[in-house]
Amino acid sequence: MKKVVLFLTGLFFISAILSAQTVTQKLQRAWQQFESDPQLKHAISSLYVIDAKTGTVVFDKNSQIGLAPASTQKIITATTAFELLGKDYKYETKLGYTGELANGQLNGDIVITASGDPSLGSWRWQSTSENTVLNRFTKNITSAGIKSIKGDIKILDRNWSSQQTPDGWIAQDIGNYYGAGPLALNWRENQFDVYLRSGTKIGDPVEIVGYRPALQHSAYTSEVTSAARGSGDNAYIYQNPNIIRGTIPAGENKFEISGSMQNAPEEFVSALYGALSEKDISIDKAKNGNKSVEPDNVKEIYTYRSPSLDSLIYWFLKKSINLYGEALIKTFAYQEKGFGSTDAGVEIIKDFWKQKGIDEDEINIGDGSGLSPQNRVTTHAQVEILKYAKKRDWFPYFFDGLPDYNGMKMKSGTIRDVKGFCGYHKADSGKEYIFSFLVNNYNGRTSGVVSKMYKVLDVLK
Repeated sequence: MKKVVLFLTGLFFISAILSAQTVTQKLQRAWQQFESDPQLKHAISSLYVIDAKTGTVVFDKNSQIGLAPASTQKIITATTAFELLGKDYKYETKLGYTGELANGQLNGDIVITASGDPSLGSWRWQSTSENTVLNRFTKNITSAGIKSIKGDIKILDRNWSSQQTPDGWIAQDIGNYYGAGPLALNWRENQFDVYLRSGTKIGDPVEIVGYRPALQHSAYTSEVTSAARGSGDNAYIYQNPNIIRGTIPAGENKFEISGSMQNAPEEFVSALYGALSEKDISIDKAKNGNKSVEPDNVKEIYTYRSPSLDSLIYWFLKKSINLYGEALIKTFAYQEKGFGSTDAGVEIIKDFWKQKGIDEDEINIGDGSGLSPQNRVTTHAQVEILKYAKKRDWFPYFFDGLPDYNGMKMKSGTIRDVKGFCGYHKADSGKEYIFSFLVNNYNGRTSGVVSKMYKVLDVLK
């Protein structure tokens, strides 16, 4: 009996080894075909695959070469956030006032103490929607007995960097919704929508017919022209000067594109003015000048809390929201060093993973979202981070946020001539794999590269 058990055990391990070799050999053949494709003639690519249970390397090509990761970089920020902040972490935005309150009249300012919450006014949760937030703030102002204000609404944002977008982001990105960077106070994910009306003929000018919300502190000029019907959205929003360029299809009456707010705190204040006015609470802004707010003088009346971190991470990964990644790394810096800046947050990320055994030069990044084309990350580092995540108690929340592509749980990433996928897959055989696949400087259509990358990853099925 003992010999039978040993024999069967031996067969099991031999079978496992042969299976691994088969997958490795199949990946080698698929890789050779992938690299020889004309679309990859001038590209550099990396694929790193390990056995999720044993950590054994299944395939390694260029795993120590840093490549632009695009949004696959978000797995680094997300896992760091779970570790440093905890899945139950919530941002707190506090409402208070300065001065004296007597007989319903406030001789002072309404003060909003910001904490970097990227979800304030977001449409992704009922609790964070514009109307919900404004109703809660006005309700608590009313409940405090305030009926009129001889002062103003001020944002207290000390110890947060005023640099909204990280160094390295390009102008064509910054003006559009996915290029929205965070401040201490963010509103509606710092996004606005523009409605455009095109002409009937190709080359006709396109006019701006509206905004949502109605912008109070920015104005844009259209240099957009009409293109062939069905040509899609090829319009881009630029800042400083505020110009929209490109094309939209002819014959459109209300074509929507989305941009990034330049003055989100001011837009929030304008929205709160309007909400208070609807409640017949008057604000006499001229009575209080422009005195700065001292935190010790603020009387708090309400604390608004964001959804928990696990919920924020879900949307951060699922919809690849760059704003959330940039807010998170500033939050790392604020929590650890007392000042929320991108550069300090980046150093904290690199140091954290260095302590976990990953060479800091493998995570050569400048932001938290991967939008910068200057970022360089190795596939080895990404796989090691994904392997680490799998052992943590918060892993189910992280895994749930990963999108489903090609029948696999993986984060994708796309910037100009860069495509990436990294994540997890359980094969029909029961084997589990962790992988990262990055391609830089391909030519032609992204869809073509994606289908070829899928063909390589299909070997893991």
